[in-house]
Amino acid sequence: MSKKDYYEILGVSKNASNDEIKSNYRKLAIKYHPDKNPDNPETEELFKEAAEAYEVLSDENKRARYDRFGHEGLRGGQDFHQYTNINDIFSSFGDIFGGGRGGSIFDEFFNMGSSRGRQRSSGEHGADMRIRLPLTLEEIAEGVTKTLKIKHYVSCSSCNATGAKAGSSKKSCNTCGGSGELRQVSRSIFGQMVNITSCPTCRGIGEIIVDKCPTCMGESRVQEEERIQVTIPAGVEEGNYIPLRGKGHAGKMGGSTGDLIVIIEEKKHEYFRRDGNDIIFNLKISFPMAALGGEIEVPALFGTTKVKIEPGTQNGAVIKLRDKGLPVLNSYQKGEQVIVVNVYVPQKLNSKEKELLQELAEMENIMPDSKHHKKEKDFLGKIKEAFF
Repeated sequence: MSKKDYYEILGVSKNASNDEIKSNYRKLAIKYHPDKNPDNPETEELFKEAAEAYEVLSDENKRARYDRFGHEGLRGGQDFHQYTNINDIFSSFGDIFGGGRGGSIFDEFFNMGSSRGRQRSSGEHGADMRIRLPLTLEEIAEGVTKTLKIKHYVSCSSCNATGAKAGSSKKSCNTCGGSGELRQVSRSIFGQMVNITSCPTCRGIGEIIVDKCPTCMGESRVQEEERIQVTIPAGVEEGNYIPLRGKGHAGKMGGSTGDLIVIIEEKKHEYFRRDGNDIIFNLKISFPMAALGGEIEVPALFGTTKVKIEPGTQNGAVIKLRDKGLPVLNSYQKGEQVIVVNVYVPQKLNSKEKELLQELAEMENIMPDSKHHKKEKDFLGKIKEAFF
């Protein structure tokens, strides 16, 4: 139950008439209906809050208890947050929406019928499917079209998704009387409560099959293998997903088909590690090249590219190649290829190599600068004085 002030939710004063309360609720219900706001999940909560407020303020006894005791006086009342189908709320207030068996004002706004009519005509909604699609960095860089082989439920063509044998008919469900739902009325000190559930016998359809279709055995759908093409845009990354509407499992008894959700995975690359839209490559060079500089060929996403090594390049130096990375999704921009330089230190040396390196080590410019050592020593000395 919402703890917000009901008068504030409906935008009326505490002295508002029933007509004013009804009029404001009607406007809010149309404004916040989820079908009118498909990309805003907050509207469903606002819709339910408005329905809850109207349920209290439109009832003379409940409004009096609320005015006197606030929310505490309404314990045990109806909770609109427990509805699984938001349109079931309309069955409680059909009078203000021009409701009844002939439809409601929402038919005009959202092309909907009553809850009962939708259940019988639409069957059960089909389940969504999820499939993981591994891609190489090269495929991500250019975008790619893939053919997926999936096994899913499709509507049975033998019975046109009715589940009934050709030439036979269905009959009205005896359990629910053809309504597709069961209503249980209970009373409490706070008023009458109506609990509506889908009929377990006909599964909310309102009809039962007399002679089942021999192809689908009355399920109205069969399993089938299908090849589906999906186009992947350049620049996607691990965890992105692409919904293919209506490519999931077909619903039972002519129900709508679910979606196929394609989840992107990245294959491990032989050379590169991805960081956003940049690609990282660890380049090993020899000490002579680091000292003397030169040009070296390195892998790129497509082929190779040449990189200039400046004389005196230090271990851990970074070289960036603009626009050599991955494209930004839905953009013309590209990331960088980042080359991290690692100076290779050999672990095994022959006698000649050892001799040359020993000779080299005694030369003036090979050893680290003595001034650098002095600065480093002074810095470490200050740290010791500060902490010890």
